[in-house]
Amino acid sequence: MYAICNLSIVPVRKEASDRSEMVTQLLFGETVQILDKQDSWRKVKIYHDDYTGWVDKKQLGPLQDEEYNRINKLPSSMSTDIVQLVVWDSHHVLPVVLGASLPGYDQKKFRISTTEFSYDGNVITRSSPDFSNLNQFAFMYLNAPYLWGGRTPFGLDCSGFTQMVFKLCGFRLNRDAEQQATQGKLINLIAEARPGDLAFFENPDGKIVHTGIILADQRIIHASGRVRVDKIDHQGIFNEDTRQYTHALRLIRRLY
Repeated sequence: MYAICNLSIVPVRKEASDRSEMVTQLLFGETVQILDKQDSWRKVKIYHDDYTGWVDKKQLGPLQDEEYNRINKLPSSMSTDIVQLVVWDSHHVLPVVLGASLPGYDQKKFRISTTEFSYDGNVITRSSPDFSNLNQFAFMYLNAPYLWGGRTPFGLDCSGFTQMVFKLCGFRLNRDAEQQATQGKLINLIAEARPGDLAFFENPDGKIVHTGIILADQRIIHASGRVRVDKIDHQGIFNEDTRQYTHALRLIRRLY
């Protein structure tokens, strides 16, 4: 069984309860496989990153197997507006956010199952990864507030931020920082890092708990309180506001 997110932003929870921790979010147009059910809740595996969690079935649209496969074989079309409207049946409207998926978008229209939608905003389509606009996409999230499990300009966590920037570049990055740290090529020294590399940071127990995108001139953009730009060196992230190191550097990975 398969489904699609047909609302703006849908919480994915650790357990089958509205009171449970939000571990990630689905954005409009993202597809899932249904693994299990419990009352009105569905355990899902997200196509984009294989992440699992629980979603209220009222916040999902069912998909036939053929439609699920059709959508996921299409080039990836995504909104590049902070927020914009999707319209269907001429009078129904829904706001969607930066990075929402618009499957099969062509000439301001796209289709999900038998419903045709129109979208008169800015869209990017990726048939393969393209990192030429990585910096531009990263700075679109600047000053977005930190939100555990979030993936939108209105709230996101550190790995949600990096995942969404790379999604807009057409690259399927894992969801959590610890998972992302297994992708790509290991870079041994900060001096060898280049803009677009991902830096990962550890807690006192040695667990990877934070990530960000390296910029030029020994700087990094990352979500800590808000999406912000700080200095980085071999020791870690240096916050110029507090004049302190806030995150201890563990490793650097290159994805392209």
